Amino acid sequence: MPRKIDPEKEHLRLEKMKEYEYQYSDQVIICGVDEAGRGPLAGPVAAGAVILPREAEIFYLNDSKKLTEKRRDELYDRIKECAIAWNVAIADHETIDRVNILQADYQAMRDAVNGLSVKPQVLFNDAVIIPDLDIEQVKLIHGDAISVSIAAASIMAKVTRDRLMYHYDALYPEYGFARNKGYGTAEHIAAIKKYGPCPIHRITFIRKFI
Repeated sequence: MPRKIDPEKEHLRLEKMKEYEYQYSDQVIICGVDEAGRGPLAGPVAAGAVILPREAEIFYLNDSKKLTEKRRDELYDRIKECAIAWNVAIADHETIDRVNILQADYQAMRDAVNGLSVKPQVLFNDAVIIPDLDIEQVKLIHGDAISVSIAAASIMAKVTRDRLMYHYDALYPEYGFARNKGYGTAEHIAAIKKYGPCPIHRITFIRKFI
């Protein structure tokens, strides 16, 4: 059975995760930004941008890596329901190979922010400053674990990318994308060596395997 949550403890945990947001007045529009998929050998990198109401209290909200897939899916729907604005953008495998993963990551983050229906005044980013954005930015190390805004962005990016990888698994089932999401597991690397790359592999990431 799932562990029953203590509402009071969860409220206090979420309040702790809002400490950075509370450093700004209620009138300042804060947007969390985070990415998913920098490390895989295949598929896109995804970036999420989320503006939450200051009063939002979304139980279980946390770094997407600390959550089960079922919980992430539930939170994805909850964030969509209560966000003031949200957006997810991707940079595909071809872009990653062309400009490198860091620049592709920045491009996806810029696109996610620029595609919001509400323009933010401050960005809370997980460990980066995004080039070429004329918006105040705050870089928070391990931001997805200490800021509700970044945690929400991490979940939106992760769920969006994982669902894309399920789609690609149906197209290229021999690589096990539904299980590995494109990461370099032993099974995935063995499949690359046996079958060669498929159309969504990042060639710059797999040269030593082909």
